[in-house]
Amino acid sequence: MSTNTKVAEPKNTKQEHKVVSQQEWIAARKALLKKEKEATRVSDELAAERRKLPWVKIGKNYGFDAPGGKVALADLFAGRSQLVIYHFMFGPDWQEGCPSCSFVSDHFDGALPHLAARDVTLAVVSHAPLTKLEAFKKRMGWRFQWVSSHGSDFNGDFHVSFTKEELAKGKVEYNYTMQEFPSAEAPGFSVFTKDANGDVFHTYSTYGRGLELLMNTYRILDVVPKGRDEDQLEFAMAWVRYHDRYDTNAFADADKPYWPETASSGASSACVCGSKEALA
Repeated sequence: MSTNTKVAEPKNTKQEHKVVSQQEWIAARKALLKKEKEATRVSDELAAERRKLPWVKIGKNYGFDAPGGKVALADLFAGRSQLVIYHFMFGPDWQEGCPSCSFVSDHFDGALPHLAARDVTLAVVSHAPLTKLEAFKKRMGWRFQWVSSHGSDFNGDFHVSFTKEELAKGKVEYNYTMQEFPSAEAPGFSVFTKDANGDVFHTYSTYGRGLELLMNTYRILDVVPKGRDEDQLEFAMAWVRYHDRYDTNAFADADKPYWPETASSGASSACVCGSKEALA
């Protein structure tokens, strides 16, 4: 199915600014630079604390469907000791993957050789059957490793897929809190390490706006005069399209289960589809 349904376009929120001399601009820029350096130091401190988190040994034998057959979580490391997994929203009954997760994933391929040089493997995991993942991956032109967790407890254990029974209760566990969530699938990012004995440990997971660390496009938008320009949209990522659909503005999946029916215009993003609380 195909539809040309449009969402609200961002309004020009560029503010009026003073025009000053170069000397005045340099003074203002130096004042901001001081704050930027402070933020960078705080970010470095948080990164160090993140790496000091305790680990949890993975006890389950998670199995995934991969192009070469069944693989285990330990196999996804591909000979390296560190593994990062992006939990990509793609439900078993969906016709396409989430547009916002696709936006995130557009940033991955260029990083793969650089991560490998630092003993890191990146993999993407989704709930949909492998045949759907392979077809969508081919369409989008991606090269990263993408496997299916269909029939596995993996998505449920990492709180990125919810059963009908869980959703019927009104709240699910997402982003370390119980909250309402409009979809059976959710985005996330998890980190694992493997020791010399082959034991696998979970070291970190982040959700909601924590996923913005994967989106360099937002880093660039944050420095241009209009910024992200999302405040007037129905919800933060309403402007996002598959990279091959910006010219037509079309969606193949008319039901769009990956986007909220309603969302606060004040909600700021990372991969979709949730309430303001989910995205915080």
